[in-house]
Amino acid sequence: MIWKAIWETHGGRITGVAAGLLCGVLYLVVGFWDMLFFALLVFIGYSVGKHKDMRLGSVIPWERVNAWISDRWRPFK
Repeated sequence: MIWKAIWETHGGRITGVAAGLLCGVLYLVVGFWDMLFFALLVFIGYSVGKHKDMRLGSVIPWERVNAWISDRWRPFK
């Protein structure tokens, strides 16, 4: 029963870390000295999972990016 409560509160983080570990292990098989990149993948997975758990919306603010791009590269200024 406690595992269900943990999964409900931290499911995104668990999934994110698992995905980061999987990608990291695959990358480590290719090159052992890239341990820093492995840690970066795990951190990114954790961060995205935590963001999902907190229900903050998208990690990338697509509305602001779209507004910036359309304002920056508007044809016929």
